[in-house]
Amino acid sequence: MKNDYTELAWAIYLLTGPAENILTVTHCMTRLRLCLADNADAAERNKRLKSLPGVLGVNDTGEELQIVLGPGRVERVAECFEAILAPFAEERKAAAQTSTADTSAADQTAGDSHDASNPAHSVRAAAAEAKVGSGKALHDAIRAKNATPIKLLFKRIASIFIPLIPAFIACGLISGILNTTLKLDPSLSANPYIQLLAVAGNVIFWSMNLFVGWNAAKEFGGTPILGGILGALISHPGLAQIAIDGENLVPGRGGVISVLLVAALAAVVEKKVRHIVPEMFSLFLTPLITFVVTGSAALFILQPVGGFLSDLIGNTATTAIGAGGAVTGFILGGTFLPMVMLGIHQTLTPIHAELLSRYGVTILLPVLAMAGAGQVGASIAVYLKTKNRFLKKTVASALPVGILGVGEPLIYGVTLPLGKPFIGACIGGAFGGAVQAAFQVGAATLGISGLPLAAAADQPLIYLTGLVTAYIGGFIATWLIGFDDPPEEN
Repeated sequence: MKNDYTELAWAIYLLTGPAENILTVTHCMTRLRLCLADNADAAERNKRLKSLPGVLGVNDTGEELQIVLGPGRVERVAECFEAILAPFAEERKAAAQTSTADTSAADQTAGDSHDASNPAHSVRAAAAEAKVGSGKALHDAIRAKNATPIKLLFKRIASIFIPLIPAFIACGLISGILNTTLKLDPSLSANPYIQLLAVAGNVIFWSMNLFVGWNAAKEFGGTPILGGILGALISHPGLAQIAIDGENLVPGRGGVISVLLVAALAAVVEKKVRHIVPEMFSLFLTPLITFVVTGSAALFILQPVGGFLSDLIGNTATTAIGAGGAVTGFILGGTFLPMVMLGIHQTLTPIHAELLSRYGVTILLPVLAMAGAGQVGASIAVYLKTKNRFLKKTVASALPVGILGVGEPLIYGVTLPLGKPFIGACIGGAFGGAVQAAFQVGAATLGISGLPLAAAADQPLIYLTGLVTAYIGGFIATWLIGFDDPPEEN
């Protein structure tokens, strides 16, 4: 299996390289993300990437090439890909050191026979470095052009919460399975092992503010540990024992909203303090002043503000679904795929986190997860109607991961390119979302959807009913709307 990952990494490298063309390599839960110096012939390259066995889809934003590999596989392929690039990274490092040494020796005698007689490596490395530099400048220019305040906000939110998703998945699945088990047999709640599982499932909610504070401070340019301890400060249970002006402080008030506000302020205060405090005292005074000033503002100003915003978000979400019911679910389920395409779905992550913090479940996630289910139904209709063998193969390879909640291959490989099936998928998601909202199904996790989310749902049978409804709705809508079947390629 390792050879398969290495072969796929090499295949991707041969289409995106040479090494000096690859500026950065990162990955998320499903995608290998590359920033390239030269994005020429992107259409042909992306077409060839899509045809590679193991590649589920390709999304080229112009700023970043995103190769969809799916969970599990992406980490292994990224590791192999970085190993391929490692020798070039060492060569660049050596070239930089050689260049520095040559510059330092420029004022000395220039007759060193070893340096003068073997310039090929330095020249080649310098040329490669120059190409990387020009490519990086072009990439930075593209990023600056696309760096609108809204896009930067979405990216910042994603950077804070996406690292927490594995923890939400682990704890949420434990909680969901445990809750279902206790519904079947309540007497198990006295079992110490069941109680231990309950603690394990609750860990992320107990510690979430610390991790959010850490990530937020890091993202806003502050010291991560200061953000972490400020998140801990406003969550400390000892606050409940303290009354100021006759009013007890409330631990955790405002949830992640308060933590985000506190971490952002801490980063600003820390930067200001570093410019004011003499360097010799900075190690001691900067963290102390930052913590005391921001902590005071957190307890007496930001936490009440965060509490107001948190209440507003929680009440709005629950009221919208509680009062609107199926109609609200229909609208949310039907519009989520376009939100994903626009990238604004990332702004919902802190809302999910806040609902989980307040209620232990998020009632938005089951509704929104129906968008992916609608795609499954739409893609099945495409598979049955198309005469194109390549399209059939694409659907067949993408459907299993689509059922498991990884929707990118179906979006970029099937429904979006065909157009009308994308509309059919939205219709299916709308009907599935109506079912979830009508029964106010909640999920004890975030970051997963599709069939696996049933394990974390508080009403698994209703969730599965909505899932099947979305499948059927997407299938029927796509079958009736139809699509232009692409011709076979020679």
